Amino acid sequence: MSTLSERILGGAAGTYVDRKVDRAYAHDGTGVLTLEGVKSMGGGRLSASTRISLLFDHIVPANNSTTATLQQELRVFARDAGIGLSDIGGGICHQVMSETGVLPGEVVVGADSHSCTLGAFGAFATGVGATDMAAIWLTGETWFRVPESVGVHVTGAFTGAAEAKDLALTYVSRLGMDGGTNRALEFIGDGTAALSMEDRLVLSNLAVETGAKTGLFYADRVTVDYHRALGRTVLPQEIEPCDYVDEIALDLSDVVPVIAVPPRVDTIRPVADLAGLPLDQVFVGTCTNGRYTDLARFARIVKKKKVAIRTIVVPASRLVLEEAIRTGVLADIVEAGCTIGTPGCGPCLGAHMGVLGEGEICLSTANRNFKNRMGVGGEIYLSSVATAAASALSGKITEPEVPG
Repeated sequence: MSTLSERILGGAAGTYVDRKVDRAYAHDGTGVLTLEGVKSMGGGRLSASTRISLLFDHIVPANNSTTATLQQELRVFARDAGIGLSDIGGGICHQVMSETGVLPGEVVVGADSHSCTLGAFGAFATGVGATDMAAIWLTGETWFRVPESVGVHVTGAFTGAAEAKDLALTYVSRLGMDGGTNRALEFIGDGTAALSMEDRLVLSNLAVETGAKTGLFYADRVTVDYHRALGRTVLPQEIEPCDYVDEIALDLSDVVPVIAVPPRVDTIRPVADLAGLPLDQVFVGTCTNGRYTDLARFARIVKKKKVAIRTIVVPASRLVLEEAIRTGVLADIVEAGCTIGTPGCGPCLGAHMGVLGEGEICLSTANRNFKNRMGVGGEIYLSSVATAAASALSGKITEPEVPG
């Protein structure tokens, strides 16, 4: 019997296949290089069989005139080519794509490493370089080496203050930053039924931090209900017995709030072990934890209180921002003394909107804490939203309270 990746790609692990790409997208950074690739390949009409999107999220609004000029060139290209454009303020490419309803069984390719996020829908979603993306835009297809798969067995239910981000950092620590290299992670087991679509997006998002090509969930009732809310009808994917190249087991009841210590995502410690470490900045957002449920959870913790240090909150998309405004979540966050950024990646990649100074320490809900990522000489600790909220209030790493 076949793994989900093998079924979607139509080949056995280790074989090479040519596949039509259902959705292909780039952002304002990789879009510039993709456009150069299209031109170097002779240009011409883009594939009509693939849903192509260009989404501005990395450096928005533009931080200088050079960036602004490059973005304008992309706008003109998108208009002339007739491809979908999500401009400034639309949000992070992976989040916007999730809101458009990626379907189970689709092949989705993005010119960004965290495109694996969309595997949460039962799609084979992975990242490619700009040259490959240019070829996909022109032909509508690409080749894959069908990956071997790692079975991530999830059982039980969360207890205490633990949440999906804590589980994600825990499985990355178990596999290591190269334990999933060129493989696919398949999240299976009875425990997945209790994970919301937002939880699944978090878990799939961090798959690439193990070196994996993608992280997939089988489409089930949660997936069906998510699409129904978007006005779409999808069918669940039947789980077949299959052989995994490796397997790990995770009991949700054993997961505790943890923090990834710089400069590695796979080096984690319980929040309790780091409690009291002074912070200069807290950042809540990114394609990992910038969704409405994240902002709502953060708001519940800081409501009617004041943050002790600079705290930057960036919604993952315009739809997230609109919902936060409509429900009063945004007002609670602003009243607590936080700064709100334009929907997008924010300071995650160290371009602007919250870059760290020499020696400064940031607690972030992002997915990477590599050296100098958010500013030369700055240090990044990674945590859940609940830990970030508790820490923002105290100005130092603080254990989150168990929800009442």
